[in-house]
Amino acid sequence: MAAVLDAGSALQFEELLQKSEKSLLVVHFWAPWAPQCSQMNDVMVELAKDQPQVTFVKLEAEAVPEVSEKYKITSVPTFLFFKNSQKIDRLDGAHAPELTKRVQRYASSTSFPPAPNNTPKEDLNVRLKKLINAAPCMLFMKGSAQEPRCGFSRQIVDILNRHKVQFSSFDILSDDEVRQGLKTFSNWPTYPQLYVSGELIGGLDIVKELVESGELDKICPKAQNLEDRLKALINKAPVILFMKGNKQMAKCGFSRQILEILNNAGVEYETFDILEDEEVRQGLKTYSNWPTYPQLYVKGELIGGLDIVKELKENGELTTVLKGE
Repeated sequence: MAAVLDAGSALQFEELLQKSEKSLLVVHFWAPWAPQCSQMNDVMVELAKDQPQVTFVKLEAEAVPEVSEKYKITSVPTFLFFKNSQKIDRLDGAHAPELTKRVQRYASSTSFPPAPNNTPKEDLNVRLKKLINAAPCMLFMKGSAQEPRCGFSRQIVDILNRHKVQFSSFDILSDDEVRQGLKTFSNWPTYPQLYVSGELIGGLDIVKELVESGELDKICPKAQNLEDRLKALINKAPVILFMKGNKQMAKCGFSRQILEILNNAGVEYETFDILEDEEVRQGLKTYSNWPTYPQLYVKGELIGGLDIVKELKENGELTTVLKGE
């Protein structure tokens, strides 16, 4: 195959993955705003001429987020190598010589060993701290809040729901390292375990005692209707941007571009990182009938995304709109 193919959707990507069969498939996760990606696309074109038996594919990382998220693509350019629909290697960054070397090696090899995992493992205690602080109220349980997988977990979920407690949960059956590690970390040998603001409250018996004493309603955050929560968020500041990342570090090119425009406009604004809250990320799409991010709001009203903001800037209307005039 002497050309670089485009995968414009998850379905197209899966089809190309299946069609590649036993040949090598090289996928470039790229972004149009990154100059190094364009350079590596040119490298791919040349490699495709030299290696016609290899399938080369371009996939715009931000345009097909479900594939990018599946393979944990956090920066561009990133290259994934596949054989028999299985990922065998990964190359992060614009390294043309290394890309060429790996393509040549895998294209000529009949065996494809698993790629070595060079990513350092996160310290368990650091990971546990992050998990128990992942939400104001965290429940470590067997199963999920929707499908508890033991009687004690079911009872504590029923109590929290009955008292309208806003909580997130972690299925300890899905991760034995967390399951065993948390017992030692918190010196609490059984599950479920309930944490509020990063502090262990206890298990089912403790929660029942808190219910009887009336203290549970005082220490646990109340669940807020999603629509009310979204209304509160979009009215949190006169100008608020829902984006991937934050003011200090945008995590996608579209968000980076809109930040630059807002910074140059000289108007105060706040940001909300939709990557940190899946409920908001999905809910706001429906609430505002706007399927993509970033989304800019002024005085609680949706202005639009990057394209709309660019148009307002070009027309000289942006400052007026941002001031709500």
